Amino acid sequence: MPAGTRTMGPREAVAALVSPEGRRDPYPLYEVIRAHGGLVAVKPGLMVAVGYAECDEALRETRLRVQDGESYDQIYPAWRAHSSLRAYTDSMLYRNPPDHTRMRRLVSHGFAPRRVEALRGPIERVTDRLLDRMAELGADGPVDFIAEFASRLPIAVISELLGVPERDQAWFRDVAARITIALEGITNVDRLAVADTAMDELAAYFDDLVARRRAAPADDVASALVQAHDTEGERLSRDELIGNMMLMLTAGFETTSFLLGHALLIALRTPAHAARLRGEPGFATGYVEETLRFEPPVQATSRWAGSDVPLAGQLVPAGTKLVIMLAAGNRDPRRFAHPDRFDPDRPPFVPLSLGAGGHFCLGAPLSRMEARIALPRLLRRFPDMAVAGEPVRRDTWIGRGLDLFPVAVG
Repeated sequence: MPAGTRTMGPREAVAALVSPEGRRDPYPLYEVIRAHGGLVAVKPGLMVAVGYAECDEALRETRLRVQDGESYDQIYPAWRAHSSLRAYTDSMLYRNPPDHTRMRRLVSHGFAPRRVEALRGPIERVTDRLLDRMAELGADGPVDFIAEFASRLPIAVISELLGVPERDQAWFRDVAARITIALEGITNVDRLAVADTAMDELAAYFDDLVARRRAAPADDVASALVQAHDTEGERLSRDELIGNMMLMLTAGFETTSFLLGHALLIALRTPAHAARLRGEPGFATGYVEETLRFEPPVQATSRWAGSDVPLAGQLVPAGTKLVIMLAAGNRDPRRFAHPDRFDPDRPPFVPLSLGAGGHFCLGAPLSRMEARIALPRLLRRFPDMAVAGEPVRRDTWIGRGLDLFPVAVG
């Protein structure tokens, strides 16, 4: 444990997670909290789960509610002034049953196994096209892997699902990155203005897309959601329609982009892993799971107790916010041997990174498929690829990933 954390208590460690140092490397702070147990009362009204079993149980506990408009009213009454927060609370991400159940049922058709599997060919074609682009750009010097591949691939795939034209996809990266500041909640209220502006731009775009799909339906998720809204308005309101389209874009893009960036960085720093990804069929499956465990793109989520809820042998009192630190659970030594070691040969396991229970990430199979397809093709195409500069990490805590990653394609 770093010397600077040895005198910290759990309350100081939780507060430090949103500091510049904590955003850069939160893992020592998780261990400070873990020293006090897998489920820790930080202060009245706030508890944190850092153990794998505790996190998993909390994610599956139906009596714990996601942070919705009602809970925001209690902790930040001014939240409705921010269009980015309103949009997320209009999506299924920040809704509880029965609203969550209703919305998830509508959206889930877009991520049915047959539809995901049908994207395998398009993913391979987009991957190869992006590799051609990297080869051209790399002839003149280092290439930013995030901008030229890790962002473009998931945006192209989620755009295929939503029915977004290719000409608009480049714009999506910037606007989606700005909106996801709102996923940090109220830990940095000053930056919400940036997210609000981006959300307003995206809402206007989606209003136009909805009008186009209403006039000319296609075989995509946007058309299906528009039909649900138009034929049975009580099933999906206009704000819910826009909120869930925004969620699919930002969640589908950011998490996969961060996964690809972490996976490649680890491979290039460990040539033996890169060699196995190039030449060993099936190795990418365990490698992707270990990347998700070791560097989860979403570090934490939260729940709150509307009533007293027993959890892991303790009581979460009514009105308490529970922060579920997924990244800490993924490094629980009670669950994983040598948890701070990257080991793609671990026995099969399920990382907490993409959630569990009713709010398990709908796009998880798609994100995994993209990474399993892209990484071996990338490293076979560029066997001499190397890190060409210091990667720049996103300056956020909950969303953890790279914003800049220069590579030499060789």
